[in-house]
Amino acid sequence: MALPDTAPLLVGLLLLFHAFGAWAIVEVNMEDKVEVMAGETAQITCMFTTDEGLGGTTIQWFYVLPNKERQRIYNKEPMHEAAEQNTLFTHRISLNVSGTAAVLAIRDVGVRDNLEFICVIKTLTPEEAEGRTQLKVFKSPTFPTIEAVETGISVNEEAPSKIGSCRVKNGYPKPNITWYRNNMPLRNTPREVVVTSRTTIESSGLFSVQSELTMKVKKEDKDAVFYCEVIYVVPGATKMTESQHINITVYYLPTEVNIWVESPKGNIKEGDTLELRCDNNGNYPSSITTIKHQNSEYSVENKTMVRTNVKRLDGGVYECTFLETDNFEEISGSTKVSVNYLESAVITPKDSIAVMEGEELKASCNALSSLQTSTTWFKNEKLVSKGNTLSVKSATLETAGMYKCVVTVPEMEGMKTSSTLQVNVKGSPQILGPDVQEVETYETTVNLTCSATGFPAPTIMWTTSDGKNLNALQTETEDGAQSVVTFKITSNVKVFCNASNDFGSKVVEFNIKTILNTTLTTITSMPTISTTTRSTTTISSDTVVHTTPTTTTTTSTNTITDDTVTQNTSTNYVNDPVQTPTKSPNIKKESKGFVIAIIIIAIFLLAILGSVLYFLYKKGRICGRSGKQDFSKRKSSKDNIVVEMKSDNTEEAILLGVNGEKQQPNDQ
Repeated sequence: MALPDTAPLLVGLLLLFHAFGAWAIVEVNMEDKVEVMAGETAQITCMFTTDEGLGGTTIQWFYVLPNKERQRIYNKEPMHEAAEQNTLFTHRISLNVSGTAAVLAIRDVGVRDNLEFICVIKTLTPEEAEGRTQLKVFKSPTFPTIEAVETGISVNEEAPSKIGSCRVKNGYPKPNITWYRNNMPLRNTPREVVVTSRTTIESSGLFSVQSELTMKVKKEDKDAVFYCEVIYVVPGATKMTESQHINITVYYLPTEVNIWVESPKGNIKEGDTLELRCDNNGNYPSSITTIKHQNSEYSVENKTMVRTNVKRLDGGVYECTFLETDNFEEISGSTKVSVNYLESAVITPKDSIAVMEGEELKASCNALSSLQTSTTWFKNEKLVSKGNTLSVKSATLETAGMYKCVVTVPEMEGMKTSSTLQVNVKGSPQILGPDVQEVETYETTVNLTCSATGFPAPTIMWTTSDGKNLNALQTETEDGAQSVVTFKITSNVKVFCNASNDFGSKVVEFNIKTILNTTLTTITSMPTISTTTRSTTTISSDTVVHTTPTTTTTTSTNTITDDTVTQNTSTNYVNDPVQTPTKSPNIKKESKGFVIAIIIIAIFLLAILGSVLYFLYKKGRICGRSGKQDFSKRKSSKDNIVVEMKSDNTEEAILLGVNGEKQQPNDQ
């Protein structure tokens, strides 16, 4: 084989070079460090040069143990290369040689791979060279978590109090934590600020850091914002992460106590509900707040006091006191409350006053108040005067009545009082209405009312034109008296109302006229025609029955040939007159003309009927013969026509012939 032949040749060449002192030159260049994030692939490059060429070059990779010894992890010879077995990198490394560059690749690096790696280049001669690179592996920590103390912190604490804690996990290299207060970093200050940190190395080799802040708080810290900042390193840079911001509860003693009226807003009046509130600029938990009324020693242990239906005596100074129960320090504040009042209105003279007609009327009204008042006078809900004094130069009967004085406070809505004064004017009575009053009625009973004014209250008497005295019911009114009389009437009558007192009298006349109602009824008979006119009126207390004037026509065969005419149109039979009772409304004078018109129309129709019958008789169409007949004979034939007019008011009977001429009864 060729190899055994060349081996001695190579050995010979080496001996020759050694003999003549000719050694090969080898140089190695490597980076000082290679930085990579955990979990990535690290590539460490070894650049070398040799004047022997690559044919006889051997490349070896080592890493430095903690005891400074070397551990070979890869060996490449001209005829053979392989990773060393049973090392940290046996299954994670590979070597790529390109020209004079040998690149060692380490897959899935971790923080334990933070080691120094050595590249050794050897040639056929004993000469060799090496280079070193530090592998740096980085791991970003988790997002920091921060926790504030749940309890409040008192400014009276002598030693620094814990503010909160901040923690960050699994970082490499070890992250650093810095505390901030209102964007200002906090540094350790004796007896003021203390920051303590504790570092934990996890089984993975990563670092977890917990930092705790304690400090002596002040009142201003109640609004302060605290947070922690984590600084960590990554390949080629330094990064920072802030935690969430927190606040703390700071307990501090007040320096000022305030008390005020919560409601009502503005002026307070008697009867209002008063609500007082108390507060201070501290927030110390161990404290007692008391509100006290200095005038009455009334007090409550609360920040709110409510007093209902206040009176003027409830005004005055109200004091609020804050007591700190740890050291029994006390601080207080006060306010003055004014309760406005308006006493009842007082009218002079009191209750009532009587003046003579024509004299001057004077009255005054006053109400004691803590504010400016306004006074007005009313009569029958109408304004009659403004000011405290009511004055009428010349009193008349119309001046009499009930007057109301109203006192108000313009500054406060709803604050008012009132009182009344009865004014009586002495004088002759006056009766409401005209001196003569016409009364028309169809009733049998009437009610008359008479109202009179005057003082003293007049006495009312009722009399009739025939000298009779009527009993009546009299009642006193606000400005006089009223009397109502009820009596029956049978005809027209005059009634007098006489009102009198110590200063004179007044008479009013009631002229009462009764109204009669009539009804018309018509009954027809053939061949003898009888027309009867009646007028009947019946007056009762409740119902008026009208019998209509009736026209009756009779024939020997008792056959009805004409309709019955009434106010309500209906058919009436012989010997059955119609009566229509109605609940009468008030009957007016126009009803007389209506009845007369009905009677005239009925007579006109009868005249037309008589003319027609006469014409037929002359033509022989009714009785079968012509000529003048004896009207006094009553036969069954239809050749006689008799018209008879009767009246209930006279016994005279008038006979009319077919030509309308008047005949005496003996001519029948």
